[in-house]
Amino acid sequence: MTFMQAATGADTLLKKTLMVVLGSMFIAIAAQFSVPFIPVPLTLQTLAILIVGLSFGSRMGALTVVAYLLEGAAGLPVFAGGASTWALVGPTAGFLFGFIALAYIAGLFAERSKSVVVMAAGALLATVALYIPGVAWPMSVAGLFGVEAGWVGTSAASLWAGWVSPFLIGDAVKAVVAALVVAGGMKALRKT
Repeated sequence: MTFMQAATGADTLLKKTLMVVLGSMFIAIAAQFSVPFIPVPLTLQTLAILIVGLSFGSRMGALTVVAYLLEGAAGLPVFAGGASTWALVGPTAGFLFGFIALAYIAGLFAERSKSVVVMAAGALLATVALYIPGVAWPMSVAGLFGVEAGWVGTSAASLWAGWVSPFLIGDAVKAVVAALVVAGGMKALRKT
């Protein structure tokens, strides 16, 4: 049982729909808390997605992120810095699509254990998995899709220096914080 199932009771279509809408809004708001780095900003987006994945479970967490991406594709300013549609083909597109796996993997761990250690490990593993599409997109995948920009074909060394290493400590902290928040919520729920 996920945190949200325990908190809200029986699953109905209305509850699930509300969870997806409110979860995607939570992610969109967190994305606006941004420290501008180039080309990848530092945001609270990943923290929010980890909390959603750990709270909602794998399928609902991933569905919530898909809804978030569809909101951006529809032109709503939900991505970092108020970006929308064009971000889905820009330099951070790999991370945006990787958010689906981030929520799903974190949710899988939360479905199996309510231990803060297990959830933190799952959140860390999910975060590592996020870097795969995040760096694959500018390194080569964007070029395969016909995207022509100065960042397409970026070398592995440049990606490590500018897109990965500056974020590792922050992402590890976010993974642990997300696990602590959800585990703490579960513990408080059990007491009531």
